[in-house]
Amino acid sequence: MARRERVVRMSVEQPLWRALTAYRVLTMIYADLLFLVNHGSFERPWAGAAFLAVMSVWTLATLPQVSGAARCTKPFLAVDLTVALTGILLTPFADNHAQVQDGPTLPGIWTAGAVLAYAIKGGWRWAGFASSLVAVANIVERGEPSRDTLHNVLLVWVASIAIGYVVEVARASERTLARALEIEAATRERERLARDIHDSVLQVLAMVQRRGTALGGEAAELGRMAGEQEVALRTLVAGGLARPSHVCEDASQGAVVRLIDEPEGPDGSYGPGGGGEQDLRTLLAPHAGSRVTFAEPGAPVLLPRAAAAELAAAVGAALDNVRRHAGPDARAWILVEDWPDEVVVTVRDDGPGIPEGRLAQAESEGRLGVAQSIRGRLRDLGGTAELLSVPGQGTEVELKVPRGKAER
Repeated sequence: MARRERVVRMSVEQPLWRALTAYRVLTMIYADLLFLVNHGSFERPWAGAAFLAVMSVWTLATLPQVSGAARCTKPFLAVDLTVALTGILLTPFADNHAQVQDGPTLPGIWTAGAVLAYAIKGGWRWAGFASSLVAVANIVERGEPSRDTLHNVLLVWVASIAIGYVVEVARASERTLARALEIEAATRERERLARDIHDSVLQVLAMVQRRGTALGGEAAELGRMAGEQEVALRTLVAGGLARPSHVCEDASQGAVVRLIDEPEGPDGSYGPGGGGEQDLRTLLAPHAGSRVTFAEPGAPVLLPRAAAAELAAAVGAALDNVRRHAGPDARAWILVEDWPDEVVVTVRDDGPGIPEGRLAQAESEGRLGVAQSIRGRLRDLGGTAELLSVPGQGTEVELKVPRGKAER
């Protein structure tokens, strides 16, 4: 059976890189247009034109470098900031004295893009370093800085540090999310294996223990060993499993990565159980017999294959509980109701019922038939499992699966 891996990346950092890319291009165009309008007042317009040509080529050629954290390397950041600082310090040479005092520098607000790249890549400390160098260059270029110059320097310094801090908080949140996904995946895997083990291995071990004890002799010893293995296996299932390997964190990209290993379905589609729908009636009909009555609608009850299989397994677990706890003479009824917004399956028996507090005691002992095989399956489908039992009047289990959630 073919298998594949899907990679799901979730990162709040990537939109910042896309915004920085657009910012660099727009501010480059703005600086070029501003120079074209005012080049007649420059003492050495050729110097300004040469620098802006270099800056424009550099901006367009390095667009891939500001598309993500992996490509935005330290050498690129150093050269990028050097270009910005060179433009600031070159302004007095190209512009006349009056314009130096009152007008913008050659790179203008393009310089902020170089500082923001530091902030997104390295956080607030890198942003503080880059913005401090820009502040020194602006003060040197002005000679006697005005209040507007100091205001602009302070604005860039505070804004870049704030953005760097936000990026660090976002990365910390993504690491927390990665750990939460690992815990969720481990819990779901443990519950899934617990259901499978309960439906097969644990029930066989329990049956061997009961039969061996009843037969006596050497069979009793086999029954005792089966009972010990049952207890050990229940403890392992209830205590937890190894951390799954299909959830990890890509720290270099600042993103959470989930590798989902999915089987290929019989129709070629990927996902649990493959694609298509399944008539729930065909999965539940084999349960009908001399002591189990099955009532179904006249039309097919269609659910996604995985949802139908899980719901049928939950019904099977409920019937197993009837056979094990209600006695050999107990009868059971399965009722399937197909509503527009949900599918409801009810399993009822005429056994002695469940004493109050027995389910909680069984779960604390590691017997997870109701908790995992029934409620756990319905919870994974977005549905609910309600159990109603009155001592001496039997037990009723109502399983509800909303159609919208089951499809997702």
